[in-house]
Amino acid sequence: MVMLSNVLASFYERDLRKLIEEIKLFKSDDNLWKTHGSIKNSSGNLALHIIGGSNYLFGTILAQTGYVRDRDQEFIRKGVPREDLVAQLEELIPLINKTMNGLTPEQLEAEYPLVFDGAKRSKSYLFVQLLTHLNYHLGQVNYLRRMLE
Repeated sequence: MVMLSNVLASFYERDLRKLIEEIKLFKSDDNLWKTHGSIKNSSGNLALHIIGGSNYLFGTILAQTGYVRDRDQEFIRKGVPREDLVAQLEELIPLINKTMNGLTPEQLEAEYPLVFDGAKRSKSYLFVQLLTHLNYHLGQVNYLRRMLE
């Protein structure tokens, strides 16, 4: 029987690899940090947001990595080299795989230690919500790249 945590971990890996591909497809490093029209967040900042949120919610809270998140900087910081963004995204894959694949079905349904979306939720709720959040930002990065280039 395939466990939900293994399925979700494979989706995270798939979509993080798609985000890495999108970042690599930018013809210009400068365009990683540009916005267009009413779009407020650049692709680089969205990547930093995925990196920060995942490192905190998976790493700090579940894997006790000690990562310290500065959410504001995820949206303020500019000019991070593309190679650094890619490397940080790649580092998320083993972190998420190890964290999720080690969970039993009981642990997956246990309460996540923090309030999320205004209430105490199960880890499975959080993992599904974060995956949809990753997909939302992946789509934004793809669309913004195609608009700018």
